[in-house]
Amino acid sequence: MRTLNVELGDRSYPIFIGHGIRQQKALFDDAIHGKQVMIVTNTTVADLYLEAMVSMLSIDYKVDTCILPDGEVYKTLDTYGIIMTSLLEAKHNRTTTVIALGGGVVGDMAGFAAATYQRGVPFIQVPTTLLSQVDSSVGGKTGVNHPLGKNMIGAFYQPQAVIIDTDTLSSLPLRELSAGMAEVIKYGLICDVPFFDWLEAEMPVLMALNNDKISEAIYRSCVAKAHVVSQDEREGGIRAILNLGHTFGHAIETQMGYGNWLHGEAVAVGCVLAVDLSWRMGHLTDSDVARAVALFEAAKLPVLPPVTMTVAHFIERMALDKKVLDGSLRLVLLASLGDALVTSEFPMAYFTATLVDALDASLQATLT
Repeated sequence: MRTLNVELGDRSYPIFIGHGIRQQKALFDDAIHGKQVMIVTNTTVADLYLEAMVSMLSIDYKVDTCILPDGEVYKTLDTYGIIMTSLLEAKHNRTTTVIALGGGVVGDMAGFAAATYQRGVPFIQVPTTLLSQVDSSVGGKTGVNHPLGKNMIGAFYQPQAVIIDTDTLSSLPLRELSAGMAEVIKYGLICDVPFFDWLEAEMPVLMALNNDKISEAIYRSCVAKAHVVSQDEREGGIRAILNLGHTFGHAIETQMGYGNWLHGEAVAVGCVLAVDLSWRMGHLTDSDVARAVALFEAAKLPVLPPVTMTVAHFIERMALDKKVLDGSLRLVLLASLGDALVTSEFPMAYFTATLVDALDASLQATLT
């Protein structure tokens, strides 16, 4: 097992990464407050891992469960209400601990419920997908979607611990594994060129779920995110670089309907669009662009936007992004490989050209 810490003063917490560690009760004992536990999961994950966790924790705690429907389409205030009702009906008090057992949707909603139940109760993240293990479970972003925008309702609320069991990845469909790999690649692009180089060499082995290699990829991703979050917990500055590709990607998710494109798939296309715009601005070489595109393709990810989208769709959706400041759209771009910047200083002609060329390429790919 490997351990690292997110350093946030009195809100600091450990991240544990290892094989089979979701059944190491001592890790939970150190993070659980009081004697009440509410495990929030979904229908898919419950069938795989819930019974064993309930059995383990019931030795010392009163354990209740809340099983949600599975899918991004259910990341709503209505589903959040199901968690709140479960906590109230089971008479959970301020010393209860919420455990999020599942992927990013479960983690975001359970975390938001913990942040707001009786004005805040402790929670633990037990992410079961690659995407949630390397991204959404770390950093304290919680919330739900709105029909007009992704993650527009939520709170910054840090967990007591993140327990990453790499064994859960064996149950993931290939599409979900690929979606998680988009966030892994992102870290190489924004702040770690040696990691990017390593991913180029190891991607076939990573996609085959080699235990040592996938643990290393998760660890290095978490190190990168923990380092950034420790400097900027509430995204007032440098933390925004973690959103490379997300402004474009969220536009795709919202326009296409939540769940039709997986978050990681949309982020992959968003990263490619950001890389292209960075190239047009003279920050990247042709080789840089080719390497980025090839790495996403090696992870079995899309690199072109949905053919049904238009430039107007992107502009409309991106105008509602959380990074819009005083009416100006800010994008995360690359000054070079491994060096991200957040800026609203980009020529609109280049921005439009990036979208037009990508949408045209998507159309041509459909026709052939």
